Amino acid sequence: MPTPVLPARPVPPVRAVRAGSARWARAAVAALGLAAAAITAADLLNPRYSPVTEVISRYVNGTAGWLITLALLLVAGASALAGVLLHRAGAPRAARRTLAVWTAGVLVAGIFPADPPGRWSRPSTADLVHGTAATPAFLALPVAALLLHRWAAGRWARGAVALRAVLGTSLLATAALLVCLVDVMDGPSLGLASWPTLVGLVERIAFGAALAWLALIAVAAARTEDRA
Repeated sequence: MPTPVLPARPVPPVRAVRAGSARWARAAVAALGLAAAAITAADLLNPRYSPVTEVISRYVNGTAGWLITLALLLVAGASALAGVLLHRAGAPRAARRTLAVWTAGVLVAGIFPADPPGRWSRPSTADLVHGTAATPAFLALPVAALLLHRWAAGRWARGAVALRAVLGTSLLATAALLVCLVDVMDGPSLGLASWPTLVGLVERIAFGAALAWLALIAVAAARTEDRA
């Protein structure tokens, strides 16, 4: 008696999988670009604040402060998309979990606003929550970049140089940011010329490197899945 032939499981079309990954990567990159534009607009709309001495989150109390909230929420959304792409592409679990710490931290920092400038020693409850979320987020992002570097570079050879450059910038800027934050809380002394502290400038470099890395890793994850 012949053995019955079971119908094969339907296989999703390769083109659909590739198109979906590419769309998600483009959405993440677009969100990161909009976030960078929103932060730049907030800097330009608040000339009374100095981007060299004031951290990004303080601008939420200035003109068009909603731009800062929008920027942080966009970054959190883009980070979540990158995390999904990494999961689908089979990226290391430890790296994905570390990236999730960054994503959650940025989201909470966007929901709870920072205090106005000049209140480092007398923070409000919202500012305490904001800082408590932002600090581990800034520490987690370079760790995730380190854990994912070999994985991403091995699957996207053309992007390896950019990934390496952004990783180095992120590590150095994050270390400098920690020094500046300790300095400004203790009374700013690490300044330059007329600027008492460079914490705002250093944070912008660290944050910019984070956005660049997120964009690169989203593209790398999409390309990795394409090759699989």
